[in-house]
Amino acid sequence: MPEALKGLTSGEAQNRLQAEGYNELPHAGHRSLLRIALEVIREPMFGLLIGSGIVYLLLGDLTEALLLLAFASISVAIAIVQASRSERVLEALRDLTSPRALVIRDGERRRISGREVVRGDFIVLGEGDRVPADAQLIQANDMQVDESLLTGESVPVRKIVANNENHAMPPMRPGGDDLPFVFSGTLVVRGEGLAEVHATGLRSEIGKIGQALETIDSVPPRLTQETRRLVRAFGLFGLICCVLAVMLYGLLRGSWLDALLAGIALGMSMLPEEFPLVLTVFTVMGAWRISRARVLTRRASTIETLGAATVLCTDKTGTLTENRMTITALVADGETFHLAPQRAPPLPEKFQQLVDCGRLASAREPFDPMDKAFHALSTPHADAKEELVHSYGLRPELLAVTQVWQITGMEGCRVAAKGAPEAIAALCHFDAAALAALVSKVNRLAADGMRVLAVANASFHGQNWPASPQAFAFTFVGLVGLADPLRPSVPDAVRECRSAGIRVIMITGDYPATALAIAHAAGLTTDTVLTGDDIEAMSDAELSQHTLSVSVFARIMPAQKLRIVRALKADGEVVAMTGDGVNDAPSLKAADIGIAMGGRGTDVAREAAALVLLDDDFGSIVKTVRLGRRIYDNLQKAMGYILAIHIPIAGLALLPLVMGLPLIFMPIHIAFLEMVIDPVCSIVFEAEAEEQDIMQRRPRAATSRLFSSRFILWSLLQGVLAFGTLAALYLLALQRGMPDNEVRALTFVSLVLVNLGLVLVNRSFSSSLGNALRWNNRALWWVSVVALSLLGLILAWEPARGLFRFGPLHADDLIVTLAATGGLLVVLEILKRFWRQRDTG
Repeated sequence: MPEALKGLTSGEAQNRLQAEGYNELPHAGHRSLLRIALEVIREPMFGLLIGSGIVYLLLGDLTEALLLLAFASISVAIAIVQASRSERVLEALRDLTSPRALVIRDGERRRISGREVVRGDFIVLGEGDRVPADAQLIQANDMQVDESLLTGESVPVRKIVANNENHAMPPMRPGGDDLPFVFSGTLVVRGEGLAEVHATGLRSEIGKIGQALETIDSVPPRLTQETRRLVRAFGLFGLICCVLAVMLYGLLRGSWLDALLAGIALGMSMLPEEFPLVLTVFTVMGAWRISRARVLTRRASTIETLGAATVLCTDKTGTLTENRMTITALVADGETFHLAPQRAPPLPEKFQQLVDCGRLASAREPFDPMDKAFHALSTPHADAKEELVHSYGLRPELLAVTQVWQITGMEGCRVAAKGAPEAIAALCHFDAAALAALVSKVNRLAADGMRVLAVANASFHGQNWPASPQAFAFTFVGLVGLADPLRPSVPDAVRECRSAGIRVIMITGDYPATALAIAHAAGLTTDTVLTGDDIEAMSDAELSQHTLSVSVFARIMPAQKLRIVRALKADGEVVAMTGDGVNDAPSLKAADIGIAMGGRGTDVAREAAALVLLDDDFGSIVKTVRLGRRIYDNLQKAMGYILAIHIPIAGLALLPLVMGLPLIFMPIHIAFLEMVIDPVCSIVFEAEAEEQDIMQRRPRAATSRLFSSRFILWSLLQGVLAFGTLAALYLLALQRGMPDNEVRALTFVSLVLVNLGLVLVNRSFSSSLGNALRWNNRALWWVSVVALSLLGLILAWEPARGLFRFGPLHADDLIVTLAATGGLLVVLEILKRFWRQRDTG
């Protein structure tokens, strides 16, 4: 090995690693467990529970103090578990994309982690390798690299070694054939080479863009802001009521510690702390449900935006299609043979010879998708030994690959060539008429969305290989049409989008004819295609006008995607956009919902996106939109229920203070309701099935508010009627002369039953209570059984009954409670039907 190619020493590599850092992209900020815990402790409900526990300690009631502190600790545990799971998922995805590298160090080849590559390393590259850093080639053999993640151009580019003696060194930037540079994250699809690393990590092309996008999406989600404002408003009102209650109780009844407990109970009852808790639960559970559709949620705000999406912009390759080339048509001797998808029937002899010749012109161990297609369809003879003796790679002046084989049982050598039809025509010395006929056949295949290659055959005797394949006497064998087949799920998914009022737009770097053929197969009814050149000639206003009707964009560069997104948003659309390359990051960031490809995408695209599509399947995007609508619906149901149930809880806490009657609630009662029943009921709503018309509705307006005036009014009406029912039971029990502890038990049991009743009423926007009861929701029945069992245990077990200050209840008391709850449900069902008619009228 020459001295210059012995590479760095281990010591030199370690010094550069310490000086310049690891070869990796910026990481998003990592939250420590301590930081998560501090965020939870700042929540008001946590402070109220801690305050209650301290007061009980001052009163000498250790049992109640410890119970309240245990309730408070649950919030910290839940938050830590949720946050830790999210961090682990994102780190695991990043690790999947980190390539390993084969480097030369200390004169030996070593396989190391891609993050340990340093400037000055010699990296050995072969077919299928992901380039770990920006580098300059010093050796290259028939090398082609897929640079689509940086340029958006799907066709691989040729690489050569720079001729420093006769030519000035070109600028080091991706894109274009016959350049001596390779770039981090790109993929070698043919040949092999040796390169010297010039830039790693943040200094690479991919790293520069990643660094610029490090602070993407720092604004809190709109739904989170709306919820915080509502909680703050309730919190301020509750604090004022709490102070007034303490003063009123202390002055009138003289017990200031009891007054403090009563004030804390009132404050806890009026603070809708469940809103942020439910929002967290729905976000985490929603992200989990979406992940089952093979989609990773990167940003919580996406879940609320999904239901408002009006336009879905998608790539063609790998998203609508399967991202694998298959041979779909063969042309030989003037005849055309079409192959059905998913089937490889026995081929007529002349077509089999065409495929076999194409295989011999392909790599023995294929990595290029088109080479794989030839190998998949060819049937070589088992007893024929094939030895590759010479090959000619692609060259700028001749876009064809030629390979020479020694085959047992055959005199001389067999020469096979495949490549661009015009290149093969030149090898076969076509005249003008033959070339025109060939172009006509190629155009017909291309119009059906195929990529067309031509194949030629020759024989050769001797060992003195000519300098150029043009010296062989080639005979034209035929044409091969290859296509990337449409995913089977796509047509149904497109139809579902159409019924949901979502417009699907296909944006591809492929040719217009190919794009239009795939669009028709997918169900996009359009005959108009706008190309990248067309867009370059348009003003922004003209582009906005065209995006109203055009559904297929072809030969589009990544930079032009950003203009398309902005044009759609200018028309008032809520845009979901897919992308995989580094240059797609601006359009992913600009879109309302950026969707990065997990299988073939880059770290930078994933950092810029809100969703990561793990299987790159368009059907998964549509499933995610459906889930997003379901999650938003169920979140609204849960929020409406919480707002409704807080009115009777706050009313029953305030009523005795205002009227000078026996207290119903102490902090332990409110903590029981808040920490057991209400959060668990949020899980019930999260598990609710989707409404029957969920994908037949128009997308909701992007500016629509979760807490609209009609929504709040309906929740208030439910709460007021519930409070009126419970207050009537409480006052009636006192009038009948029931002991205070029995009145407390009766009212609390009634409140729990009314709580479960409000869950049933709010399960569906459109269906009646009877229909909703027939829907399967195991979480509802588990919640009901657990809540009622705990309540029964408290009433039946003397120590628990004493802890809650309850008295025994009798059968007639329970009958009255059940009757009152049933009557309330009937009234609410009648009002809901009337309310729904007004909403749709």
